[in-house]
Amino acid sequence: MDIPDRVIYPRFVGGGKIGFEEKTVPRPGQGQLLLQVTANALCASDFGSYRRGAAVTPGHEAAGTVAAAGPGTSTPVGTQGVVFLMDFCGDCRSCRLGLTNQCLAKRADYGFNRDGGYGPFMLVNENVFFEADEDIPPAEATLLLDIMGTGGHSIKRGRLVHPDVQSLLITGSGPIGLGILAMAKLLFGRDFPVLTTDMVPYRLELSERLGGLPINVGKEALHDGMKRHGFSEIDMAIDSSGKSAARREAMDALAKRGVLVCAGHGEDLTLKVSPDLIGPERAVMGSEYFCYAELADNLELLRGNRDYLGQIVTHRYPVSEIEQAFEVFGGQKTGKVVVEQ
Repeated sequence: MDIPDRVIYPRFVGGGKIGFEEKTVPRPGQGQLLLQVTANALCASDFGSYRRGAAVTPGHEAAGTVAAAGPGTSTPVGTQGVVFLMDFCGDCRSCRLGLTNQCLAKRADYGFNRDGGYGPFMLVNENVFFEADEDIPPAEATLLLDIMGTGGHSIKRGRLVHPDVQSLLITGSGPIGLGILAMAKLLFGRDFPVLTTDMVPYRLELSERLGGLPINVGKEALHDGMKRHGFSEIDMAIDSSGKSAARREAMDALAKRGVLVCAGHGEDLTLKVSPDLIGPERAVMGSEYFCYAELADNLELLRGNRDYLGQIVTHRYPVSEIEQAFEVFGGQKTGKVVVEQ
């Protein structure tokens, strides 16, 4: 593959403005791969770069093709795949257990402190590259990351303390919430009850198409919405909103032995330890991204459920219209938005 010396990259200048600049295309060194990026999905965590600017090219949900491989690698040029956000060391206590999202000697977060996937080329260490099927379009391949990966991991975290879960509440029906919903349906079965909350009708309608039981908490109290769907309490709640009020309401909705998993970064949660935790033996957990090893199982799920999962990607833009993509995504009337090269 012919690789140019310099190409145009988007530049996040801050203030909601994205320009373009010419940058040198890096060459892979020992253990590295140069990817020609074909798609990168937008994430709410990118809004920090969108608003304040960024020294590197953002983008951490990238799919692409290996354009060049450095010494010591085994991935052939032309291989298609996706990039795991965290450049894990592979040797620390966490990595040896497969908990690569909790690496104790993490070397990079692609798109945050290393150039990410909104540019046409991306340099990564081979260990974070995951090969995907060639017949899966790049926009769909990005679903393996924050949608299936983060969504599925949060469910697995909750099952560590509540293995017999029979009902789920998701607070927040943005892309991560939709991913949690979809993974719950794939892991537990299409008839498994999943209640979803939000204040944006578009997102609630999309969650309903995916099989969720929607509750518009801008128009009715959570308890009333649960009752309308036939529930007075819930086994597991996963918060993707990051809002204190949503977490507190989810906590109050839990049954005995219930578990609240906080998957969305953001605000606080105030607890009264005895009535909230000790008496009913409830648990509160965090869930950060996912583990690299989970990608293999999620690829199998994606292979068999492309039409279902593909509904989560609602908007696609060429990289030349990346600023418009962020404006539309910020309006919240979308599922997952993908920028394609």
